[in-house]
Amino acid sequence: TGAARGIGVANSKRFFVEGWNVALLDIEAETLGQTFKALASPDNTLAIECDVSDAKAVGFAIAKVSERFGRLDALVNNAGIAIFKPLLETMQADWDRVLAVNLTGPFLCTQAAAPLIREHGGGAIVNISSVASLVGIPLLSAYAASKGALDALTRSIAIDYATDGIRCNVVNPGLIDTPMAAPLMANPDQLGSILSHYPIRRPGKPEEVANMVLYLASDESAWVTGGTFRIDGGMTVW
Repeated sequence: TGAARGIGVANSKRFFVEGWNVALLDIEAETLGQTFKALASPDNTLAIECDVSDAKAVGFAIAKVSERFGRLDALVNNAGIAIFKPLLETMQADWDRVLAVNLTGPFLCTQAAAPLIREHGGGAIVNISSVASLVGIPLLSAYAASKGALDALTRSIAIDYATDGIRCNVVNPGLIDTPMAAPLMANPDQLGSILSHYPIRRPGKPEEVANMVLYLASDESAWVTGGTFRIDGGMTVW
């Protein structure tokens, strides 16, 4: 999900290069179409416009995946949004939308996808969270709350579905060079201040996140579930 840009694009490309069939879901139809076209392999990819906070849309999307590919081996819950505001300036509409996409979205997608994953012997669910779930970051109250809850949801899914052969892990990226992070990176002084908290003094690359996502989705991590994997240039070590 969230496959049209940023980490989602990197995930899609990484899986595709490794020989997976890839279903790309995103609410941004135009950008999704561009990503789908760039992969240039319509036999092995499928693009579906989908708002992950809409249960009917999610159900339709998973049905299309089943119809096209006949199975589902991995779900990557990547779709997410952030609103950069102090708590007192965060409207309830802001709060509701961030939680709808970042938390309800993975809940709905997992609920729809898990039966299809289980039907063919199991697989993996990888949730994309954030270091904002682990440390305090200003101006991100709704985002941090949604990601903290996503970490907890991941652990519950891992316990509930382990005997069905479904593993569930969460990846917690730090500052990644994506469109979502653009407001944080636009000002060189602001960026320098942020990176002063990173032992590796640069933003991460979407491809670096995708490498971890692929590992957690593949049989290489067959004995790994319920884990939290930080990809943050050492930020949470300090």
